[in-house]
This record gives sequence, structure tokens and C-alpha cells, in this order.
Amino acid sequence: MRKIVYYVASSIDGFIAGADGSINGFLMEGEHADDFVSSFSDYDTVIMGRGTYEFGFQYGLKPGEPAYSGLKHIVLSKSLDFVSNENVELVKTNAMAYIRQLKQDPGKDIWLCGGGNIAGQLANEGLIDEVLIKVNPIVIGKGIRLFEGRGKLINLMFTGTKCYGNGVVLLRYNIP
Repeated sequence: MRKIVYYVASSIDGFIAGADGSINGFLMEGEHADDFVSSFSDYDTVIMGRGTYEFGFQYGLKPGEPAYSGLKHIVLSKSLDFVSNENVELVKTNAMAYIRQLKQDPGKDIWLCGGGNIAGQLANEGLIDEVLIKVNPIVIGKGIRLFEGRGKLINLMFTGTKCYGNGVVLLRYNIP
């Protein structure tokens, strides 16, 4: 079975973006960013919610276009409206059933890009297998949490860490 890996940047106070959805203050360059980009070869699919997908619109991404080349995109949204294609599939209903089936399909692991609401929903359903958090040396104070709407305890099994010279710390956990 394919794993879903939630690989995401976070502030030290547990936010993946500010209240306005911005990622101001997050470090975008350095060895941690290079490691992150090289990890794309581990996946053939990326899952994201509406907010994460729309975030790319400010950089010229258009509805129905992939944000990450070489990865099949699964966008979970009840409100977005575009025609699915071979690169980007819009899932408007029965998202959790769709994801359960996706995990059964052959292929590489699946990258959960974000956002916090989708991560919370998938975690509530027990569908996330691994969590990789790039903790950035910033405090945001309020914004989008790592797991929005999370209703129950998740026990994590620590599997490793990597410290970067710029202060970013990568934390790795499995969800047993």
C-alpha cells in the first residue's frame, strides 16, 4: 500500500501559514529547500486542498494546471470548478473514499502538500502514514495550523531529525 507523507514547513508555534495565508518569514532557500525539492522523486502524486492550490494562482498558476511538474495532482475542493485532466484531478465529493482507494492503487508514495484543513481531515480518518515537518526559526502567533480541525490525539513515532545551518530543523515521524 502507498503511504501518504505530510511534508510541510511550519513555524515553531505550529503554523504552516499566517492568518492571511502568507508564508512570510519562512526560509525558501538553503540546504533544507534543496533536500525538499530532491524528495519529489519519492512521489508520483501530490494531494492538496483548495487554499493550497489557489496559493499558486498568485504566481501565475491557472485552474487545471499542475503546480509541480511530474506529479499527478489531486485537488480536494467542494468550491473550485475546473475540468480535471491527466495532470490535475479535482475531487469535489467523497474525498476520503477517493483517498483510501488512491492509497491502494499501484505507484510511489503520495505527498500531502497541504493545507491544514485537509491534513486534519486525513488525520481524523487515519490516512496519513508519515509526517515530515520543516520547522522554521520563526513565530507567527496565529494562522493556519498544521492540523486544523483535529479532534483526537495522534501518537507519533519519532524516526529522525536533521538540523540545517540556517536554523531549520526537519522532524520525521511515522504514524503507527
